[in-house]
Amino acid sequence: NALTRAKWLEKHPKIEKVIYPGLKSHPHHKIALKNRSNDKLNGGSGMMGFYVKGDIKKTNTFLSSLHVITLAESLGGVESLIESPALMTHGSVPAEHRKMLGIDDNFVRLSTGIENVEDLMKDIDQALKRM
Repeated sequence: NALTRAKWLEKHPKIEKVIYPGLKSHPHHKIALKNRSNDKLNGGSGMMGFYVKGDIKKTNTFLSSLHVITLAESLGGVESLIESPALMTHGSVPAEHRKMLGIDDNFVRLSTGIENVEDLMKDIDQALKRM
């Protein structure tokens, strides 16, 4: 699910950048492949990050428009969970400090669950169209 979704997001016109070690575009992809426990694995887990094209308002609109993926600060269940560090976990950190930490307003963290991958991609695509 995660690799399929990461590849799809990487080509989406409303996404700036995807951060997922299973992608060849990731700067540490070769290290991720080397460290995998099984040659059939892609070098990534169910966790990824991506930047939507837009500001914090558009990011919030995107997150609020999701129906299958659950908005949550705690990532790591069997269901797909998503969060915006700038709006949630790091919302109390001043914007200039978030920027120094690499937490841009349009950054989103996603924990991929076990739902049907097509349903998840459709949910993301529809939410991005609402931005």
